[in-house]
Amino acid sequence: MPELPETETIARGLDDEVRGAVIRSVVVRKADVLREADAGQFDAALAGTRILRVWRRAKLIVFDLALFDRDDLVAWHVVVQPRFTGGVLIDSGAADNPAPDYVALSLRLVDGRLLHYRDVRRLGTVALMSPTRFGQYSNALGREPLDPAMTDAEFSVCVRSSKRPIKIVLMDQRRLAGVGNIYANEALWRAGIDPSRDADTLSAPESARLLASLQAVLRASIAARGTSFRDYRDARGERGGFVAQLAVYGRGGLPCPACGRRLVATHAIDGRGSIFCPTCQR
Repeated sequence: MPELPETETIARGLDDEVRGAVIRSVVVRKADVLREADAGQFDAALAGTRILRVWRRAKLIVFDLALFDRDDLVAWHVVVQPRFTGGVLIDSGAADNPAPDYVALSLRLVDGRLLHYRDVRRLGTVALMSPTRFGQYSNALGREPLDPAMTDAEFSVCVRSSKRPIKIVLMDQRRLAGVGNIYANEALWRAGIDPSRDADTLSAPESARLLASLQAVLRASIAARGTSFRDYRDARGERGGFVAQLAVYGRGGLPCPACGRRLVATHAIDGRGSIFCPTCQR
């Protein structure tokens, strides 16, 4: 957490607000979140750059930055990995609007606004990467589940080639990028598949049903601006609304929305909370 829908929501909000803005300077308050460069290198590389766009890859928020004299060419990527409690917030820069608590790094924009990377537990990271380095990093990640080019056959090969439990396979970022615990639980319930089943036991129709279920739940969460339990906020500091649509996640012991039987919660599959219906999921 944040997973694909949350990072997609943050990236879209940032892109709407700061695409084209120029970075004046970088203020680092907690250097332990930095990766691949120190505080001085961040400031030296980013000062004067223009934000070409902000987008998502897997569970990452990616800033494409151009030099002032080459504003059509990406010179740097700032890659934010929020992990459990991280997020990027837009600050108007007004004197009566102090920086929020737990800010680790801020980008000061020429127009007076700030972008804050805020992280309560500081388990997330902010990396500075060249285009070549980012290409290497991105290529090590799996396919995007919402890629329009993803076919049933490709998804089938992706998941059914493993003997591990299907829930673990869905969350393997080297196979499929962006899916975490919330949406793996939800997709498997929608598809009627037990999370502990070995992935290679799924039939082709079951695999196709799982892909459709996964894509549907991810799109529905994006439409609701993500799922907020505690820390997640979008770029404007607002909570996501998908928690009201969750069928199983966080509902262990409650009735299954489909059959009414009590949902089972276990940590035996992957050490995380797996919630499923023993009647509806096989």
